[in-house]
Amino acid sequence: MRVILTRPAHSNERTARKLTALGHEPLLLPLTEPVHDLDAALRALAQSRGALAVTSAEAIRVLEALGSELTRHLQRPLFAVGRSTADHAAGIGFANAFRSDGDGSELADLIDRQRALLAGLPLTYLAGWPRAEGFEARLQEHGIAVTTVEAYRMRDVNPAEEVLRRLFIEQKTDAVLLYSSYATTRLFGLLALPEFETSLRSMHLYCLSEQIAAAVPPALRPRAIVAAKPTEECLLGLIGKSAPLQF
Repeated sequence: MRVILTRPAHSNERTARKLTALGHEPLLLPLTEPVHDLDAALRALAQSRGALAVTSAEAIRVLEALGSELTRHLQRPLFAVGRSTADHAAGIGFANAFRSDGDGSELADLIDRQRALLAGLPLTYLAGWPRAEGFEARLQEHGIAVTTVEAYRMRDVNPAEEVLRRLFIEQKTDAVLLYSSYATTRLFGLLALPEFETSLRSMHLYCLSEQIAAAVPPALRPRAIVAAKPTEECLLGLIGKSAPLQF
């Protein structure tokens, strides 16, 4: 299948390799790019002593960019969403990296179960913008103190109209992978013309979560297919297994 990827370039390339290995043809369409705030991350680490939390691999890339300044913090517990993010954290030296296999809410539940690792200190959340609210909201439900620091922001990437026409109109494309509500909203804003909607009605819209599917325009929401769990493995496993679209 020919599959459009809407993640930032670094993540797109990693997912593209996975799709190629599965026999699919990835088509890259990054809609955002990260802007790191290394000073904010460094201040957050210097002004705190307890456990750390991240809900994206981008936050780990921010920490990695700190170089030797990170060394003194590598013994701190770090909680991450997803195997790949936790593995990346371990790969840059974190000795105590813990992961949830679900979304941010599940990570907050894990932290609650491992509350002893907080040692009575506030959790430091190295976050991005924009971000989903589930992680911080669930921490509040558990009564876990958290200091949120925006270590990076996502900046819009504006693809040329001819690129959009080529991907969505001029050639047959089978599916789009949607990883975030923000990128999903951006994509359909860029494609807000009847000719694009006609093409989209012939595609599968694979969504990482129900929240992301809710960002798909109502007219196209029946084309949205949601992963059973919000992991890339589950999302990629949907490709090619969906029932044919009905028109």
